[in-house]
Amino acid sequence: MRIIQLATVALFSALAMAPTRAQETYPTRPIRIIVPFPAGGPSDVLTRMMGDRMSADLGQPIVVDNRPGANTVIGAELVAKAAPDGYTLLMAIDSTLVMNQYLYSHLPYDPINDFAPVSLAAQNMGWLVVNASSPYRTANDLVAKAKASPGKLNCGAGTITTKLTCFLFNEKFGLDTVLISFNGSANVAQGVLTGAADFVFDGTAAELPLIQAGNLRALAKLDRRPFKPLPSLPALVDATGTDLGDLSVWNGLVAPRGTPAPIVQKLAAEAAKVLNEPALKAKAETVGIYTVSSSPAEFAAFIRHEAARWPDVVKKSGLHFD
Repeated sequence: MRIIQLATVALFSALAMAPTRAQETYPTRPIRIIVPFPAGGPSDVLTRMMGDRMSADLGQPIVVDNRPGANTVIGAELVAKAAPDGYTLLMAIDSTLVMNQYLYSHLPYDPINDFAPVSLAAQNMGWLVVNASSPYRTANDLVAKAKASPGKLNCGAGTITTKLTCFLFNEKFGLDTVLISFNGSANVAQGVLTGAADFVFDGTAAELPLIQAGNLRALAKLDRRPFKPLPSLPALVDATGTDLGDLSVWNGLVAPRGTPAPIVQKLAAEAAKVLNEPALKAKAETVGIYTVSSSPAEFAAFIRHEAARWPDVVKKSGLHFD
């Protein structure tokens, strides 16, 4: 009987120690980061930049898995329901963790309670962009045309934040333009390139090559941060005298709820190392991605702060998706 008791104690001790050992040796296999957008946009570009360096540091492949659709809901739901073991992560954006809860009556995930925040990753620069063949040389040219032709111009956008920017643009300038929705930045760029949209609000990653090739024209950036590839591009507030507010689209890395704290902390430390690496920061800024990092607790507080500032704007916009 004594032998059986000792064996039972040893078995339970081994079982209790197994999770600790797994956390200490993490990762032992590839880590998948879900990007809820098609390839080529800012979230995808940032994740691939980070993945290359994280893989070298952690000794395991970082697999970028693009799962676009439904305003990031498809990718977010997949991660929310994944095993909380640190091997499935989400590169979320602001709409994933903030705006979607105000846009869907039945969101299939809880943005606050279904994820473990790891780190804020970027606060990206937004642009106002038109086709290079359009007559608009400045933001004021576009505003004047929109005022003269109510309901005639289309505003294209691919994320909730940029769709709300179209709404705020109309509200602040007293315009009537029509929102055209696209699925991700690559499609936004294609939309303004083909004329499906007269102007678009978006990040820089997809549009910059087309601007440099002479196909698109940036009229203004949405904040005053310097952007070296286009040093003379004015901020919208300076070009027009009208400020739309803080509209930088942000990215953050999250894990499923219940992911062990040591794994979350290890991922946060690795994210901070990578995101603050001078070479990565410099490369990211050339496409308008401004990397930042935070502790898990700081990121959780940031999400709560953001969640408090958007519901009134969403309600006034009339946007709703179910």
